[in-house]
Amino acid sequence: MTDSEELGLRARLVDAGVELLEREGPQALTLREIARRAGVSHGAPRRYFPTHLELLSAIAGRGFGELGERVRTVAGDDGAGPREQLAALGRTYLDFALGRRGMYELMFRHDLLESGHLGLRDTSLPLFGLLVELVGRARPGADARVVAGALWANWHGIAQLWSWGSLRLATGTNEVTPVLLASLEAHLGPEADGR
Repeated sequence: MTDSEELGLRARLVDAGVELLEREGPQALTLREIARRAGVSHGAPRRYFPTHLELLSAIAGRGFGELGERVRTVAGDDGAGPREQLAALGRTYLDFALGRRGMYELMFRHDLLESGHLGLRDTSLPLFGLLVELVGRARPGADARVVAGALWANWHGIAQLWSWGSLRLATGTNEVTPVLLASLEAHLGPEADGR
């Protein structure tokens, strides 16, 4: 098998995993089912991904790549202030989390991030770094890493509670944007302070 065929089969396994994830959720991501959907023997994935965790990491890497592209698109608005950029970043994050629920769930599995496979931390940490940088500009003098961590945890919780329907029920709204804006105000202070 040539190098390009090897890369093609590796990509096909990841493609099959991404499709399976989107259709059936993270619980369906077995080596055997991914291999079946890719049209290869059930042992073939082990040739390219020695462990199940490595294959799952490659699939999650696709998600981080997509989220990163979306974030770069909204973060590139130099004409917007840091608070506006944070609002756009939050909307992008929540849109991804709510629109790609299975992928989102897989991406933030602790075992995948801790495994070090495929540099997932190297892919996810720059996204957090952007959040820290924007928070630092929006709240000068604050510990930007801590505030960004709290804001990210808040957004993660909003995504989870919204997807379960709990937050809609509790707030009586069918729009997630007011909840997002309230989270920004809670972490950055009122917008009227010039930031």
